[in-house]
Amino acid sequence: MPFKLIKGKFHIRNYSPDGDSIRFEPDNAAFVQALSGSRPRFNSRNHVQLRIEAIDTLETHYTPPSGGGVYHQPLGLANKAMDQLLAYVGITQVEWDSSHKTVLAANDATPGYIASRAVEKNGRPVAFVFAGNTNIRDGDDFFLTPEHLRESYNYQALLSGMAYPTYYEGLFFDLRQALNEAVEQARQANRELHAVDGTNSGFNADSLVSITQDVCILPKLFRRLCEYMVNYGTSVGFKEKLAQSREPVLDLVKNNFTHLDTFVEQQDGSTEIRLTRLPEQLIFDPMPTRPVNTFSALMAPEVGMVTPDIAANLLLERSLLRNFL
Repeated sequence: MPFKLIKGKFHIRNYSPDGDSIRFEPDNAAFVQALSGSRPRFNSRNHVQLRIEAIDTLETHYTPPSGGGVYHQPLGLANKAMDQLLAYVGITQVEWDSSHKTVLAANDATPGYIASRAVEKNGRPVAFVFAGNTNIRDGDDFFLTPEHLRESYNYQALLSGMAYPTYYEGLFFDLRQALNEAVEQARQANRELHAVDGTNSGFNADSLVSITQDVCILPKLFRRLCEYMVNYGTSVGFKEKLAQSREPVLDLVKNNFTHLDTFVEQQDGSTEIRLTRLPEQLIFDPMPTRPVNTFSALMAPEVGMVTPDIAANLLLERSLLRNFL
């Protein structure tokens, strides 16, 4: 299935960009609206937030859906990833507010284009991001080759070691293989995140400080763990709570459908945690019908307890997983 090429401009003024999130103003909004999936969420400035395909960078301002404040991962590398994105799309002269969260001024509205096939459930086009121009016409359907992919920010972020690979169902095999090449090069060279990552080697989540300031881990794992620790004051019991959410994944090692908690290693009563699969060995289900706060809803009961409304949602998840299989 081809991608749609959409030309436009990148914006950050009055926004809070990070290493995998930026606003895009298409030259022709109809091309974005023609994408499959959910309806794109344009704001009053005709800007739409992108979900940059296949990568996840360290969180700079994460608010758990269940509340409890704003959290971040180690800011040195988190901000460095953001700087790389802004440099890639040609945005300069950035001025921040005092909290370094919102951009007050910048030389933005820089030209570029995206390659996208669909809009995800939060209204964000899932996109490969490119700076500059191309000979392909605006709005044309085209086949994205691995060679063209290597010019994208997505690929460059993985190659530099500033992003984790995070793959979802629908990413084509040849593109995933090209992205994996970038990941492996960065890992072998011990670049950036790979020099300090604790996702697979293991880490001690004995406090929020440890995961927000000390150790770098896969952001998807961080978001689940951070929300759990904010609500319970400890990481003990995290694996059991994650198991209740039944988050479906495809394990590429054994070519088997299962759930994310299968690959989270944590002993009873322990704060030591690790992921037993490399991030690129997992493909996540985008779960378009699953409420975004499903894991958050599990925070209220004690570990091992499930309320009727959560139970009903998990029954839906089992049905969705059967369809996914």
